[in-house]
Amino acid sequence: MIVLHAGLLRDRLFAWGEAPAPASPPRDGPPGGPPPLPFGAAPEALAAALSAAGLPVAVTRDVYARQGGGAVRLRSRPAQFQRLAAWLPTADGRPAASDPLIGAAPSPGAPLTLAPWSVNAVLLQPGEVIELLATCAGKRAPADGVLVGRDLAFWASAFEFAASLTVRQRILPGLVLEGARHRAVWKPVYTGNDARMFRELAAAMPGSARALSDVAAERLPENSPEELLSGFIQDTTDRITRAAAPKSSAAWRAAGLHDQWLRALKTADNRPLIGDEEDLAELAAQIDRWQRPLTLRAASPFRLCFRLEEPTRARGAWRVSYLLQSADDHGALLPAASAWNGARAPQALRREGFKPREYLLSALGQASGICPDIEKSLRKPAPDGFTLDVRQAHEFLTLRAVALEEAGFGVLLPAWWTRSGGKLRLHARAKASALRMQGASGLSLDDAVRLDWKIALGDQDLTQEELEALAALKEPLVNLRGRWVEAGGEDIRAALEFWKSRGRATLRDVVMMSLGAGPATGGLEIDGVEAEGPLGDFLDRLQGKTQYADLPAPKHFSGELRPYQVRGFSWLAFLRRYGLGACLADDMGLGKTIQALALIQNDREAGVDRPVLLVCPLSVVSNWRQEARRFTPDLSLLVHHGLDRSKAADFKEAAAKHAVVVTSYALLARDFSILREIRWSGVVLDEAQNIKNPQTLQARAARALQADYRIALTGTPIENHVGELWSIMEFLNPGLLGSQADFRSRYFIPIQLGGDVRAAERLTRITKPFILRRHKTDKTVIHDLPNKQEMKVFCSLTKEQASLYAAVGRQAQDAVDGADGIRRRGLILAALTKLKQICNHPANFLGDDSRLEGRSGKLARLCEMLEEVLESGERALVFTQYSEMGRILKRRLEDAFGREVLFLHGGVPQAQRDLMVQRFQAAGEGPAVFVLSLKAGGTGLNLTRANHVFHYDRWWNPATEDQATDRAFRIGQSKDVQVHKFLCAGTLEDKIDAMIERKKDVAARVVGSGEGWLTELSNAELRQVFALSAEAVEE
Repeated sequence: MIVLHAGLLRDRLFAWGEAPAPASPPRDGPPGGPPPLPFGAAPEALAAALSAAGLPVAVTRDVYARQGGGAVRLRSRPAQFQRLAAWLPTADGRPAASDPLIGAAPSPGAPLTLAPWSVNAVLLQPGEVIELLATCAGKRAPADGVLVGRDLAFWASAFEFAASLTVRQRILPGLVLEGARHRAVWKPVYTGNDARMFRELAAAMPGSARALSDVAAERLPENSPEELLSGFIQDTTDRITRAAAPKSSAAWRAAGLHDQWLRALKTADNRPLIGDEEDLAELAAQIDRWQRPLTLRAASPFRLCFRLEEPTRARGAWRVSYLLQSADDHGALLPAASAWNGARAPQALRREGFKPREYLLSALGQASGICPDIEKSLRKPAPDGFTLDVRQAHEFLTLRAVALEEAGFGVLLPAWWTRSGGKLRLHARAKASALRMQGASGLSLDDAVRLDWKIALGDQDLTQEELEALAALKEPLVNLRGRWVEAGGEDIRAALEFWKSRGRATLRDVVMMSLGAGPATGGLEIDGVEAEGPLGDFLDRLQGKTQYADLPAPKHFSGELRPYQVRGFSWLAFLRRYGLGACLADDMGLGKTIQALALIQNDREAGVDRPVLLVCPLSVVSNWRQEARRFTPDLSLLVHHGLDRSKAADFKEAAAKHAVVVTSYALLARDFSILREIRWSGVVLDEAQNIKNPQTLQARAARALQADYRIALTGTPIENHVGELWSIMEFLNPGLLGSQADFRSRYFIPIQLGGDVRAAERLTRITKPFILRRHKTDKTVIHDLPNKQEMKVFCSLTKEQASLYAAVGRQAQDAVDGADGIRRRGLILAALTKLKQICNHPANFLGDDSRLEGRSGKLARLCEMLEEVLESGERALVFTQYSEMGRILKRRLEDAFGREVLFLHGGVPQAQRDLMVQRFQAAGEGPAVFVLSLKAGGTGLNLTRANHVFHYDRWWNPATEDQATDRAFRIGQSKDVQVHKFLCAGTLEDKIDAMIERKKDVAARVVGSGEGWLTELSNAELRQVFALSAEAVEE
C-alpha cells in the first residue's frame, strides 16, 4: 500500500509517497537535513507505485552511508530520485499521516505544528506529468495498492482544467523573460466561468500540494495557492498547445524577431529568441500592449454586455445596447450611458481602482475586432449601442453573438432565439409507416420504412407554396403571427429539395431520428417522427410515452417474479422483439439474473431453439448455474471453460444442444474464432463494465458476435461514467452514438471538460430508452421488497484452491475412516476448518503472507460486489469466523479500493472498538466497509449505517448468523438490508447448505450447536461432503 503525493517546487512537479509500517527503518539523509519521514516510501516502493500507475521509472538516487560521526555521500548516480523536505502537520514530534491506511491520526486536541520531514522524491519530466495526472484524474486508486493523495488529485483536477482551457482555445501567445532570455509561451485566459473556476481551484488547494522544500530550507517557501496554480496551468497549457501545433522547418537565425516568436510557439524545445536586447524588449512591450486590454478586462468588477432588442414593428430597426454587467451578479445591469457621466456616474460604478470610462473604451475596442458595427459606434463621443436591419440582426444572432460570448463578453438575446425560450426555426418532421409489421421476431432494425416529410416553421406546418413565398422574401428572419422565427435562404432551399425525397429509410434510421440521434437531413434539423399503428406504438413505448405491456411469467419459470421484475423482464422482451439492445442496470440485489433468465425461458417457450451466449466473470459462473437450476430448471446450461472445453465443430454441436452457453470474458477473446461461428439467439454480458474499454480484445470480440439481440447487465451506475458509455452502447446498438471519435467530440469532451448541460441532456435522451435502472430506495417503483433480503452467492474455486481442497479432503477422509469416538470428532472438525479456510483463500489455510489477488474465487466475487456497493454510496459489513481471514480481507480490500477498511476482532480494546463503531456510523466520507470476526462483532453493536451484510464464510448456525445480521437490521435502520451468504459451489459449503435446506430436522439440530452436528454424519455421508464436485473449479 502506498499513497502517492505530488507537490510543486521551483515550478516543477515532484512525486513522493507514504507507505505503512516500513519493513526497514528509513535510511539516513545528507548531513544537517530534517529527520526521515517514518512512513515515507522508499525509492523502490515509489518507483513500483509510479510504474503500476502507468509511469515506468527507474531507481536512480544519491546513496548515503554512515561513516564516523555522520552521513557521507558515497557515490552519485543520475539524480532522478532526490531527498526533499515535506512540511507536514506534526504532533508530539510525530508527523500526521495523510490517510488512516498509513497511520493513526494524532490524539484529539493535540497541538499541531508544521515541521519538515525528509522524503524520497522523483522529479517528473514534463511528459511524465501529463501522463501521471491524466491517469490519476478522477480516480481514488489507479492500481491495486496505489492510492491517490489529495494533493495529487488536486493537480490532476488542475490538469483537467488546463486541458479544458486549451481545447476551448482560451489561450493567447505571449513572451516571458527568464533570466536574460526571452521565450515564447502560450498563456491561459481566465474570463467568466473560467475565472470563477480558477478561484475555486486555488481555494481548494490542499496544503500538501505546496509543502515541499529543499532539505536545507529553514522555512516553507511562501508561495500563494494562486501563484502556484497560475504557474502550473500556464506551463500545462503551453505544453499541450505546443504538442498539437504543426511543426515548422524554416531556418531559425535568419528569421526576424516576430517570425522567431511565431515559430517558437510551435516548437517542443521552446528555444530562446535570438536578437538585439532593445529589439527584444520592444517586441515584449508590443505584445504587452496588445494584451493589456484583455488583462484589464479580466480584472474588472464589471464586464461589457450586449443586449439585442427586437423591433416593435415587423419592419422596424433592431438595436444592440451596451450594458455594464456586474461580475458578481449577472442580473445587475447598468446602461453604458451611465459610465460616460464621469463624476455623475451611479454609486454602483464607484469601485476602488475601477475607471468606468477607461474600461468601457478598452472593452469596446476589443469587441470591435469581432463586430464591425461596434467599431462604427466608437466614432461617437459616448457610444451606447447601434442599430441593425433584419439581415444584420440575423448575422449578429448567428455569428457575432457567439464570438462575443466566447471572448468573455456578456450577450443577452431575445427569448425566442435562446433554447429556454423555445427557439423557432425551419425544421422537418417525418411521418413513418412500416412496409411490414409481422413475423415472429417483429420488425428488424434493417427493415424498410416509408417516410413522408413535413416542413414546419416553429409549430406551424408549411405547404410547398408557403415555402416558395417565404423564399421570395429572401429574409433570414421572419415575423410570423407576431413571433420572430429564423427562415434562412439555405434552409428554405433545403426544405424545397426535401419534397423530392419522400422516400424510404430503415427502422434503425427512424429510431435514431425519433431520439434526436440522427444527423440533420439536407441541412434541416429533424424534430421528431410521427407514426401510427404498430410502428407508432413501438416508438411511443420506446420513448416512454406509453407503457409497454407486462407479460405473464413464463409457464415453466419456477418461483414468483416481483412486480418490478415483471416490468424489467417485459421491458427486455419488448426491446428483444425489435432486435434492440438493452442495458439492465438495477441496483444489486434486485434480481437482474432472474429477469434475464425469465426472458430466455420465455423465448424457449415461444419456440426459439438457438442458444443464448452468456459472458460473465469466472467468479459468477457458479451463481448463474445455481440460479438457473432454481428458477429455470428446464433451461439446459453448458459452461464453456477449462482445459477440457469443446473445440471447433464439437463446440458448435454441444452448444446447439443447450439453451444457454456460459463463458468468461477471458475466453470470449481467446475462443472468439469458434464463438463467432454461431448465430446466437442472444448475447448477454453480465458485469458489462468489463467491456468499458472499447479497445480491449474482449470488448472488440463482444461487438463482433452474431446475435438476434444483446443485453448488458451491470449494477454499476453507468451514468457516472460518460467515457465508458460508448463501448457498452456500441455493443448493444451499433452506431447509436456514432463513431468513437464522433462521441468524443459531440459528448465526452463537452460534458467531461466543458460541463455542457445540453450535450448531457441530448446524450440522456438518446440512451434513456435502452437503459433501465431501478434503485432499492425508490418506493414509487419498488414498493414490495422486504426490509431484509437474504440471498445466496455461489462462487467457484481457483485451480490452486481446488488442488488444496482435493488433497486435504482425501487426507481427512482417510484419517476419519480409521478413527472413532472423540478422536474422530476432532478430526472431522479440524477437516471442516481446513476446507472452509481453503474456500476462503489459500492464504487463510496456509497462513503465509503471499500475494492475495487472483487466488480465491470467493474473494474476487466479494470485490466485484463491494465495487457496486461503494459506487452507489452505500456501506457494508463483512463477517468471517476467522480473525486471520479478516486481516486478509482488510488488506485485499484496501488495496483494491484505496479506502480504509475497519476490522474488528477479539483483540481490539473497548475504546478502539467504540471509536470504530462511531466512525462507521458517522455521516460523511467515513469508512464504508467494516470487516468483523463473527464472535467479536456478532453481538452488542449497532451498525445501522450498513445496508449490505456479507457472510463471507458460514457458521452453519442460523441463530448466530442472524445475530450478526442484526447488527445492521435493527431499530434505527432507515434502509432495506441485503444479506449475502457466500458459498463455494461443489464444496462442503454448498452441500451442507443443501442438506439444511432439505432436512428440517437437520436445521433444528443446527440451532445452538455450531458445526458439531456434522460429526454425527456417517463415513459415507462425510465422503460425499468432503468430495469436490466438477462444477467447483473456475478453470
